[in-house]
Amino acid sequence: MSTLDTFFKLKEHGSNVRTELIAGLTTFLTMAYIIFVNPTILADAGMPKDAVFVATCLAAAVGTLIMGLYANYPIGMAPGMGLNAYFAYAVVLGMGVPWQTALGAVFISGCLFILVSLFKVREQIVNGIPHSLRSAITVGLGLFLALIALKSAGIVVANPATLVSVGDLHKPAAVMAITGFLLIVALDRLRVPGAILIGIIAVTVLSFFIGGNTFHGFVSLPPSIDATLFAFDPKAAFSVGILNVVLVFFLVELFDATGTLMGVAARGGLLVDGKMVRLNKALMADSCAIVAGSLLGTSSTTAYIESAAGVQAGGRTGLTAVVVALLFLASLFIAPIAGVVPAYATAPALLFVACLMLRDLTEVDWSDTTESVPAAITALAIPFTYSIAHGIAFGFMTYAGLKLLTGRARQVRPVVWVIAAVFLFKYAYLKG
Repeated sequence: MSTLDTFFKLKEHGSNVRTELIAGLTTFLTMAYIIFVNPTILADAGMPKDAVFVATCLAAAVGTLIMGLYANYPIGMAPGMGLNAYFAYAVVLGMGVPWQTALGAVFISGCLFILVSLFKVREQIVNGIPHSLRSAITVGLGLFLALIALKSAGIVVANPATLVSVGDLHKPAAVMAITGFLLIVALDRLRVPGAILIGIIAVTVLSFFIGGNTFHGFVSLPPSIDATLFAFDPKAAFSVGILNVVLVFFLVELFDATGTLMGVAARGGLLVDGKMVRLNKALMADSCAIVAGSLLGTSSTTAYIESAAGVQAGGRTGLTAVVVALLFLASLFIAPIAGVVPAYATAPALLFVACLMLRDLTEVDWSDTTESVPAAITALAIPFTYSIAHGIAFGFMTYAGLKLLTGRARQVRPVVWVIAAVFLFKYAYLKG
């Protein structure tokens, strides 16, 4: 016990081993849904579902271990929601990029993130991006996830006359997805740990009775990861056609990681004078997790806001994160359960996460149209173009253009001009 106390500085943080163990279990339960959702999403991109399941568990475990042992923060890591959807539906299916090349883009973005963390220029970049655009990207991701969730559940379907319309709500998939969503929201409101996971499991169990699903057992040895391990292709990712993909991965990872880390730290009273003392270490852990995930075979790994649940339960040190990591490793042996989870069972989880992401709309200054309009364009363009890249591009170009036209160019930080110019050049001179 004394060794753990010394290494993680438990007493210094007002915690103990028992509290950290409970906090780790709590965090794991709130974010364990990713081991079911991520393989389902990436399988749509043609990736082997079993191999992605293993990659998801390992990437989450590696990233969380680094966060716990190196940065000593009670924060869980796993493949990020939104980024996995962008990877599968926008990059692979939308742009026709092979998933191996897309993994290469994730690898490059992770390496860029490491450089940014090493040279401590993260703060300059993040501070240079307008708060309104940062909030809008999160909202746009939420709307994008919502569209994917509703489509997976069969609630929204394609229509040649109106683009989209309501599906057949009498079908078992739609009925079970709606039921699962209401269950998740109710349980979350009642502060039941693992509300999202319980919702996924409940719909999966229901699918055996009315969805024609078949049971294949509880436990088995982990499936092979050979199909995705080191399958990334960074050389192809350097091609001009998907440089904007790398930029989008990098920007979203940067904002998401920084915002999540600061938010969880604030919830746990871990800020000193409004700052995270070991922020650079935490960002390095995040960066290494992205690179590790790309090597293993999954989309970008990032810090999870669900870690706030463990912090609420008393987690204050990296021991909480180590517990989360060990539980992700244990999850490798429940592949049969993960394999039978249908898309309409994970759809309610996606929709719920999407709803939570929309609250960032309140962070936009709606009284200033040079701030609110670019934010609105960003948030709307992401789902309507089915592309996070286009949404971010339109937002940055609109922001820079409006500030210039209204004589407020001096308010724009250099990084915004650079990003806007890159996207403008891309649309003007490059295809794809």
